[in-house]
Amino acid sequence: MMLAQASSEPLTPLYVIGAYLVLLLGLGVITSRLFRGTSSDYFVASRSIGPFLLLMSVFGTTMTAFALVGSTGKAYEDGIGVYGLMASSSGLVHSLVFYIVGIRLWAIGKRYGYVTQIQFFRARFESPALGYLLFPILVGLVVPYLLIGLLGAGATVRAISGGMFPGVFPNGAIPSWVTGIVICGVVLFYVFLGGLRSAAWANALQTIVFMLTGIIAFTLIARALGGPAAASAKTLETRPDLLVREEHIGVLQFISYMLVPLSVGMFPHLFQHWLTARSARAFRLTVIVHPIFIAIVWVPCILIGVWAAGAGIPAPGGNVNAVLGATVGRLLHDPWMTGLLTAGILAAIMSSLDSQFMCLGTMFTNDVIVHHFGEDHFNDKQKILLARCFIVLIVVITYILALYEPAQVFDLGVWCFSGFGSLFPIIVGAVYWKRATKAGAIASVLAMAATWGYFFYNDVIIGEAHGEDELLIAGMMPVAIIFFVTLVVFVAVSLVTKPPSEETIRKFFPEPIQK
Repeated sequence: MMLAQASSEPLTPLYVIGAYLVLLLGLGVITSRLFRGTSSDYFVASRSIGPFLLLMSVFGTTMTAFALVGSTGKAYEDGIGVYGLMASSSGLVHSLVFYIVGIRLWAIGKRYGYVTQIQFFRARFESPALGYLLFPILVGLVVPYLLIGLLGAGATVRAISGGMFPGVFPNGAIPSWVTGIVICGVVLFYVFLGGLRSAAWANALQTIVFMLTGIIAFTLIARALGGPAAASAKTLETRPDLLVREEHIGVLQFISYMLVPLSVGMFPHLFQHWLTARSARAFRLTVIVHPIFIAIVWVPCILIGVWAAGAGIPAPGGNVNAVLGATVGRLLHDPWMTGLLTAGILAAIMSSLDSQFMCLGTMFTNDVIVHHFGEDHFNDKQKILLARCFIVLIVVITYILALYEPAQVFDLGVWCFSGFGSLFPIIVGAVYWKRATKAGAIASVLAMAATWGYFFYNDVIIGEAHGEDELLIAGMMPVAIIFFVTLVVFVAVSLVTKPPSEETIRKFFPEPIQK
């Protein structure tokens, strides 16, 4: 009560956000009652998810703070070309990957009972060692993905809460460490209780929430700026460079960005969602509607960032991650609406965090502990307990890393996606190329890790801008070089090493039935 009296700003937005988080907790309790108590249900929802829930969970999982907070901040800096960099290519590439890779992996996973992609790679390439090599690399790439969510949530809440708690927090704004605790706690609660089934239901709710609130935010912000035409005219007057792609984004950079969306083919959390599908037909709706949903989310975010720059709205503390929250707080003076829209942003962030937490717990349990000690060494309750414990550990580690507030959300996301995207040749080779070998897979993973690590170290760790400006090599994104190296090593080593056994070929490439 004393805090409310001391506040120079109404706390209504926080009440709205709090109500939404309570709703999520309630949904977690309800969906946990659907939990069947088996490890299969905890890890892949007993492979029972239908078309609508699959669409919402897959789309919600791919839409992170990178898509909302990051894209707005990136457009604030680099303009309208950001849409072409990621959104337009993602809409097409994602659906293509779902069709050519996702459905085939779902069929293999269902046939042999896989719950992680590492289980598939180990069996396909006849190599337990490949699993132990992939595990730390995949975890290392997912953790920055988790950081994207916490950084985006912290920046957004800090931007809309300025002046609410004078004398309590710097600038009277809720600091990122408080937001991180709350967000991690809520997500951990429902994932802990119901596993991937709870995550799928939560993703469905949160996808609906952030899409609706995004449309509302775009409409209200456009109205506050005098309409889309007036907002664009103002930007043309003050920042015309933001309305021309060539001003900030070169041709080779633009083309090389096309490789980044291939990352969805190697996301371990997305692989796990694919395995929840009831049938191959469940993918049809996702393949068709996913590009439409991407446009619905990305177009408003990009335009808001461009318009905010044109209107002269400053990035709080120079942090472009906070531009979306700052624009909402500055232009929409209705605290109820500010709270609703902020809840929508948090919904997008949490719809990815839950699946990422789940996939790491699933991988640790099945790919490390159970694989090492044997399937018969653990019952279902023990497997679930192992997964829950590792999820808690990952949450704590991610939270601690987020306190250091590393590079911008968009650029950190690009590095994360570049690593996953560069592994894409391996998954395609695994499902379509019989000659792909164990040695080729191991060598290409090592090549990817070495080249990615080299570029990341020089750009983010010791670079002068510490990841705040994109690293370009001959005008191209590093992903182009990393992808090329991975592909060449994979093909070359596979061609000169022993092919897989006939048993493995028959297992993963069964001959079609002759009619």
